[in-house]
Amino acid sequence: MKVLLVSLYHPELIRGGAQQVCYELFTELKNRPGIEPTLLAAVDPSLRSLYKSGAQITGFDGREGEFIYLSREYDYVWHKGASVELTRSFAEFLELIRPDVVHFHHFHLLGIDLLTLTRRVLPNVRLVLTFHEFMAICDASGHMLRKSDRTLCTKASPVRCHQCFPERQPEHFFTRDMWFKRHLSAVDVFTVPSRFMIERYSSWGLDPAKIVHVTNGQPDYSGGRIASVVRAKRNRFGFFGQLVDNKGVWVILQAVERLRAEGFTDFVIEINGDNLQYASEERRKEFESFIAEENDLPVSERNVVFNGSYSVQQLPQRMARVDWCIVPSVWWEIFGLVISEAWMFKRPVIASNVGGPGERITHEKDGLLFEVADPGSLAQAIQRACSEDGLWQRLVDGITPPASAGVMADGYLSVYTRPAAEDAA
Repeated sequence: MKVLLVSLYHPELIRGGAQQVCYELFTELKNRPGIEPTLLAAVDPSLRSLYKSGAQITGFDGREGEFIYLSREYDYVWHKGASVELTRSFAEFLELIRPDVVHFHHFHLLGIDLLTLTRRVLPNVRLVLTFHEFMAICDASGHMLRKSDRTLCTKASPVRCHQCFPERQPEHFFTRDMWFKRHLSAVDVFTVPSRFMIERYSSWGLDPAKIVHVTNGQPDYSGGRIASVVRAKRNRFGFFGQLVDNKGVWVILQAVERLRAEGFTDFVIEINGDNLQYASEERRKEFESFIAEENDLPVSERNVVFNGSYSVQQLPQRMARVDWCIVPSVWWEIFGLVISEAWMFKRPVIASNVGGPGERITHEKDGLLFEVADPGSLAQAIQRACSEDGLWQRLVDGITPPASAGVMADGYLSVYTRPAAEDAA
């Protein structure tokens, strides 16, 4: 079985959950007998060193089966490419590979219309699309956050979307809805990593019978060797992820300020991450100013430490330095790979009570949940984690090992091979 995996970005170029999941699936499928996977990862012109004159699709770093899609002239409103040459190259790539399954892990930087093109070029191909956010529903980067007050949005409509983008008429969003659904109709099966997404997409108009839950899985980066760090206090916390607005690092910083104002300073939070350049100017300046002021303090008085970017190979060292992981996402976080990574190392998670974290974490059993986007609620959770005897060990004992990459691959292989009659049913 030939499987073409299509993703935005390559995780070694730009970190992100969707591309990490896609690449780990690619790696796992390479080890399966009878499966021949190929990876095609889109990049944007910000990585201009990868672009060569006349090139459309190129190999990646000399690796077998790994290719780069050099996105250009991309229309971010309608999510389609304007380059005829690039579109033609994609069609030629499909004809060259002749896959049995084409599995899109995203359409961003590629174009939603490539789904229809794939169906036209390969009429009998098994076409699968994994939703890693709500970009098909929501024009605000798929986050479903209202621009006016940054509160969670639960439903898209022409008027509600117009309120977020007043420069666009409601009719624009009516047409956008039809545009997306027309191209999504070419897909055989949609998959989602969290079950709450099924209701969200089915209420938007997709057939729930065509939506399958397949959990994200990962290799065990702990290697089965979890360092038992004995500390008198369990007062060290870690954030792991991208430093963009929706990941909620700003909630951590404001929670720290509240705790300091209340006179509670017996804790340290280590921030591990990158992509600050993709944060809004307001949040970027807020973060940079906070860290600059923190670095001016004596080391013994710092409550926040910024460690910079990291790779998954560095997780054992960085996880060993903390007792808890904080996942303060302010949007409908789809899954939360960092939750799985924390559980690999037996670290309880303190997370926002919505989306994937709210579905995966059982409050008081294997972690703690706090009110989304509420620094005060997070501050209370941090103080409790530092001071309540026996809480850390009780939550550690409640942690269930996360799904492996093998479990994830099994789930997708069942989707790839599901009879067409079951799709119709």
